[in-house]
Parts: sequence; structure tokens; C-alpha cells
Amino acid sequence: MAARPKTLWAAIAPVIIGTAMAYGDGGWHWPSALAALFSAVLIQIGTNFANDYSDFKKGTDTGERLGPVRVTQAGLVKPSAMKRTTAIVFSLAIIAGAYLVWRGGWPIVVIGVLSILFGILYTAGPYPLGYNGLGEIFVLIFFGPVAVGGTYYVQTLSIDATVLLAGLSPGLFSVAILTVNNLRDIDGDARAGKRTSAVRFGAGFARYEYLACVAVACVLPFFLFINSGDHVYSLAALLVVPAAIPTFKIVLAKSDGPALNEALAATGRLLLLFSVLFSCGWVL
Repeated sequence: MAARPKTLWAAIAPVIIGTAMAYGDGGWHWPSALAALFSAVLIQIGTNFANDYSDFKKGTDTGERLGPVRVTQAGLVKPSAMKRTTAIVFSLAIIAGAYLVWRGGWPIVVIGVLSILFGILYTAGPYPLGYNGLGEIFVLIFFGPVAVGGTYYVQTLSIDATVLLAGLSPGLFSVAILTVNNLRDIDGDARAGKRTSAVRFGAGFARYEYLACVAVACVLPFFLFINSGDHVYSLAALLVVPAAIPTFKIVLAKSDGPALNEALAATGRLLLLFSVLFSCGWVL
């Protein structure tokens, strides 16, 4: 439960896309792809564990929250055990990342250190990112261009602007997942002093932020095609737009916890669908 499996597509999708783009450029390297996948998932799980612990310690998670159960707050896991497990998961990510460092060198060290550091500082430290309206920036960068570009780099040992631009799509989907989470928790976050963008600018802003993120993410493959004149089949990713309409309706019209929890899970599935359609189209 603390790993939040419905959101783990945010870690998996960028690796799928980065690997597909590496394959399309003749640079596919499967050991690096698997190591990148393993590391990415572990870093997200570690971040989720750290958030579960820190939100409990700050008093943000209470019995009144509308989202899924947070295991530390619910007493299912002791705070000391959650803190210890967080360290273990991040350590496993570092072990998996050691191979990627051996292959890719210092850029991978920088990516790995910053990913873990900001994963912890998202809800911990004197200026937690998630508590000061900076969560979207962190998520966009690290679940987007950094994840896609890093996956591509460890396989091809090169990078280009097209890969980084393509990385914005999964990053924007991940921001959309975060936006639904913040919209659902807006009242509790406001009481706890957690100044997310939804708290700062209101529920209406959060709803349109969600729509904008998904729409722009889905349209980006079109601009990549216009720019390169190649990979026409990657435009199949545009099919995610009509598939997202039921979720759009929920986000625009609903404010109850169960409905928004379903929207959050649905957004994760949309991200998976996008990554599969784009990646398959890119390599054809």
C-alpha cells in the first residue's frame, strides 16, 4: 500500500519511451534498460515511503484524508520501520544504479544522487518541495526529460534534444497524477499548511492544470513528427485524447475522494497507454 502501485507507471513509462527511442536509433542495450527500469521503480517507491513517513511526522496525513490509506498514519507500519525501509529501498536503487554508473559515468551519478535527494526533500527537510508548491516542477523534470533522457543515454551513450523533448510527455502525465492527488487532498492540505498549487490557486486551477497537462502531453508527438518528418506511427499516441475524456469529466465535475482516486488510477493507465502507443509507433 505504501508503495502506491497505481502510480508506479510514472517510473515505468519514461523507461519504456527512452528504450524505444534508443532502439529506434540503433542503440538498444537491454542490460542497461533493465537496470534503468529497476532503479527508476525503486527510487519512486523509496520516494513514496519517504513521503508516507514525512507526512505522518508533519501531521498532514490524518484519519480524515480522502485518499488511500497511508500506512504510517494508520498505524500499520511503525515510523521507525518506515524510515528504515525507505533507506533500504534507496540503497537497493543505488546498487542497481552502480551498473549504470559504470556504463554511463558521472552524468548518471548526478541523475541518481539528485533523484534520491529530491525524492526525500519532496516532503522532508526545512523547505519541502511538495509543501511549497514546487512539486509539479520536480515531477515534470525527473519523471520526464531526466528519466527518458537518462534511459536513452545509458543505452546509446549519447543524447539529443528530441529525446529530452519527448520526455516532457510522461513528465506532464506525472504532473497530472500529482494534480489529481492535490485536488483530492486540497482541504486537508490547507489545514495542515501544505501549500500545494491546488491550495495556493484553488480547485478550479487544479482542474484546468490537469486538462492542460494531459492535452499537451498527447499533442507533443505531433510536434516531434513535424520537426523530424519521421516516426509517423508515433502519432498513434494521439488516440489517448479520446480515451481520456471520461477521466476529464471526473476531474472537472467530481470532488469526492472515491471519484478522484479512480481518476488518479485512470491517469496512470493513460500514461501507460501513451507510452506503449508512442513507443511502438516510434520503432515501426
